[in-house]
Amino acid sequence: MSAAPAPRRYRGRSIAERQAERRAALIEAAVAVYGDVGYRNASVKAICEAAGLTERYFYESFEASDDLLAAAYREVTRRLHDEMGAAKRAAEARGQNGVKAALKMYYTRLREHPEAARVFLVEIGGVSPRVDAVVAEAIANSVALIAPAVRRRGAHELVAAGIVGGVIQIALDWIASGYARKVDEVVDAALRLCAAGER
Repeated sequence: MSAAPAPRRYRGRSIAERQAERRAALIEAAVAVYGDVGYRNASVKAICEAAGLTERYFYESFEASDDLLAAAYREVTRRLHDEMGAAKRAAEARGQNGVKAALKMYYTRLREHPEAARVFLVEIGGVSPRVDAVVAEAIANSVALIAPAVRRRGAHELVAAGIVGGVIQIALDWIASGYARKVDEVVDAALRLCAAGER
């Protein structure tokens, strides 16, 4: 039996690698374009132009616009959770409150990137069932970061989800106010909510 032919390569990269690079470029471009004009005003053409790709490559990786929004949301939240987790671990290593550190990282990043915060918190709701499922997944992943005590005690998962939802609602109110309060005030409010859920 003859061996299967080796995958074709272009400039040292396989087809799959090039497809993955194009997908990543579209996600990065989407985050930027959504931040500039909002999700509903962002066209596939504008995102492809920002990525330096033709529109045919969009459909190589994504079924529709909400599919790209879901991928962009998942990537943004993954990075944010990584930063929150690192802040939490560093604080705990110093004997400090890790949840408070994670919350401070969360609200600080929202304040530093108001356009992205608007898209991925305010505009994200109700876009499509596909996007709603990704948001629910992100909320579940947030529990270990900001409601670990509730999770350890085996409390009903709805309690933990409610705490995360409350933290997000505080963020939404803060955004709507034009970030009127200082980050530390917002963190303290969210921390009290998390603490209440542990009782």
